Amino acid sequence: MSSFARSAVTAVLGPTNTGKTHLAVERMCGHSSGMIGFPLRLLAREVYDRVVAIKGEKQVALITGEERIIPPQARYYLCTAESMPIGEGGFAGADNTLPRDVGFVALDEAQLGADPERGHVFTDRLLRARGRDETMILGSAALKPLVRTLVPEAEIIERPRFSTLSYAGAKKLSRLPKRSAIVAFSAEEVYAVAEAIRRMRGGAAVVMGALSPRTRNAQVAMFQAGEVDYLVATDAIGMGLNMDVAHVAFASLTKFDGRRTRRLTVPEMAQIAGRAGRHQRDGTFGALVEEGPGAFAPEEVFAIEEHRFTPLDFLYWRDGEPDLSSVDALIASLERKPTEIVLRAAPEALDLAVLKRLSNEHVVLDRARSPAGVARLWAACGIPDFQKLGVEPHSRFVARVFTHLTEGSGHIPFAWFASEIARLDTVSGDVETIAGRIAATRTWAYIAHRAGWLADGLEAQARARALEERLSDALHERLTQRFVDKRTTALLRTIGADHRHLPVTIGEQGEVSVEEHEIGRLDGFRFTVAADARATDKRLLLAAAEKRLAGELGKRGAALAEARDSELAVEDGRILWRGADIARLAAGQRLTRPAIVIDRALDCLDKPVRDGVAARLARWVAERTRALTPALARLDTLADDASAPPELRAVAIALAEAGGLADRVTVPDVERIDPRARRYLRDLGVTVGTLDVFAPGLIRPEPARWRAVLLAARGRTTLLPPQGATVVSGGAPMAGFRRVGTQQVRLDLVERIARAAHDARGPGDKGGRKPFAPDPALATSIGVTPDTLAKLMVRLGFRAVKGDVPAWVWQGRPKLVSPRKEAPPRRDNAFAVLAGLGSLRG
Repeated sequence: MSSFARSAVTAVLGPTNTGKTHLAVERMCGHSSGMIGFPLRLLAREVYDRVVAIKGEKQVALITGEERIIPPQARYYLCTAESMPIGEGGFAGADNTLPRDVGFVALDEAQLGADPERGHVFTDRLLRARGRDETMILGSAALKPLVRTLVPEAEIIERPRFSTLSYAGAKKLSRLPKRSAIVAFSAEEVYAVAEAIRRMRGGAAVVMGALSPRTRNAQVAMFQAGEVDYLVATDAIGMGLNMDVAHVAFASLTKFDGRRTRRLTVPEMAQIAGRAGRHQRDGTFGALVEEGPGAFAPEEVFAIEEHRFTPLDFLYWRDGEPDLSSVDALIASLERKPTEIVLRAAPEALDLAVLKRLSNEHVVLDRARSPAGVARLWAACGIPDFQKLGVEPHSRFVARVFTHLTEGSGHIPFAWFASEIARLDTVSGDVETIAGRIAATRTWAYIAHRAGWLADGLEAQARARALEERLSDALHERLTQRFVDKRTTALLRTIGADHRHLPVTIGEQGEVSVEEHEIGRLDGFRFTVAADARATDKRLLLAAAEKRLAGELGKRGAALAEARDSELAVEDGRILWRGADIARLAAGQRLTRPAIVIDRALDCLDKPVRDGVAARLARWVAERTRALTPALARLDTLADDASAPPELRAVAIALAEAGGLADRVTVPDVERIDPRARRYLRDLGVTVGTLDVFAPGLIRPEPARWRAVLLAARGRTTLLPPQGATVVSGGAPMAGFRRVGTQQVRLDLVERIARAAHDARGPGDKGGRKPFAPDPALATSIGVTPDTLAKLMVRLGFRAVKGDVPAWVWQGRPKLVSPRKEAPPRRDNAFAVLAGLGSLRG
């Protein structure tokens, strides 16, 4: 390409969303060859992909500092402005040469010539880059007077914005509309805003100029696909990156421009705000605060909405073809003042600062005596400081590179390159760590793409590219992990949807998922937020579960109302359905009629369903009581029978309240009932024993457990003995046992021993004074010790007779002694005694 070729020059000027870049691509594709220079590598890559779709990858080249894809038959070149092949330079690879000319050349965002850091590059391209047949300058309308002065032959075309851009006022992060982009001006601020959006709205994609195209594309793809509704970006978003953004919010209106922190200019504000709206869709912009430095002034809003900006009155310039005869001549030409009144000498850029720093090194000067050596030094000084190390550290690195380029083979040792690539080849670490590795990798990618710097440039390019791709994928993963809660985003995206059509799934273990993102567990009717949910997300998840699980909970309620007996159980006073806690037993009017308190988790059910559940549980408890403790049920019936003798009803009431097992002294009315009444009780399953009144059936394991459940509902502690036990040594009183000395003996066995003793007296001992010796075999078989048996005989009304052989004499019915009163158990501990005893299932 000839730098000084003259062709038809057109300046297409206007605000964002005017289709300038699209027009340039169309015009270029209409020529036999062409080239467009862009302000960002990301934008160059975006347009490269678009042109490849039109012309095919064999005809399209991508040229940036760190990435060069140049097919042998390339005719269309998409470049960063710095990489446009004007003047000296070349492409890496033996088969690639500099294009001598192209039919079409365009420069995008030409108003960046006013940028203190990079402006001289854009000014140089504006002045010198020309296509053989057509040249196009794209930029802001503020550039118009400078184009007239510097390129008088150019035809100026002003294009209006396709859609309306309007000010929407200040909105807090929590109130930003969906499809918003929030713009910040440092990596730290971007990360802080993204974290806040994650907490409040589920997550955001992140776009910064420092991201590799691969990471940037993956992040943008999330936003474009609707996986997240928010995008947090640096001002790189203003440089033509095309995304479906409806609103642009400024996190601040100040930035550090490399030298000082300053307020954005109105054209800069407009450039960024203009990303809102696309094609014919209108867009809005605003700030996050209403007052202070971060708020828009009325005149700024007016200028942005009306696209009225103060015209630029100068551009920065630096000699694009400096004198390479010596280092001093090179520095002098780079610091030369421009002759045009509308041009200003560019501030000292990093490459010039490094050159001046190295010009004081004798080792460097000795290697840059010839124009070729000076040219190579100047090329080395052009290595960007991607890692932001600063002039001094970066200068030392450049000096090392230049030293290798000017000794021996003239190549950078491949071993050094390979070792640095290997050192960076790890994907561990957080966002900042991986981003730092990518920045370092970009430096080596830049070196790999310089023609002749490495003996095997193509291999070096492949290694650098592969590493950048791995790190980029890892960075995308870390960004997503840190700034996107896909579970919350999925919920927010469907929060207003009809719950009947939401993709809610419930796993076999009760895990609840929405769009494959687990939000918690459903145990019965109780939803528990996922353990890994952040505290700020729990309210959202609970609300989402309430909305989405209504149908499932209704189905479960209907199933519970019709539950089979085998699906219900009691543990520690709680009624369980399929293992889930649904209700608890409390004191009712009678022991056998406990109150059933439905768990509040079932408040989600409609009243008819809830009433059906209550009725089913009441029916189940009543059926269990009748099946397991029939004697208690019959005692209740007797207590309610008005035709029964009063003393018999009194016995029934006292015994029922005692749970069917009572010391005889606590049921005094039993002494008043006649033999007929005793037979009636016996028919009910109640034994009136010598020491106790009890229902033997309640001593069996299953009935005993259910009796304990009923007593616990009234706050009464009951300890159950080991299953199958006949005698228990010491310990707290056991249900269905009587303490005798150091042992506790089961009630029915106490009565059996009493009957055996009376039988041993014989029928002739009517006076009761004849000594007898009971057979100890029964007691021994039960496990009762001789000492316990002796004490029991005394309690049963017998007296020991002295002699060679142990003998006993009946001395009348025993005097009943009231059992020692104990403090009533605490009601809140009543169910504790049932722990570990297993469940009572239907």
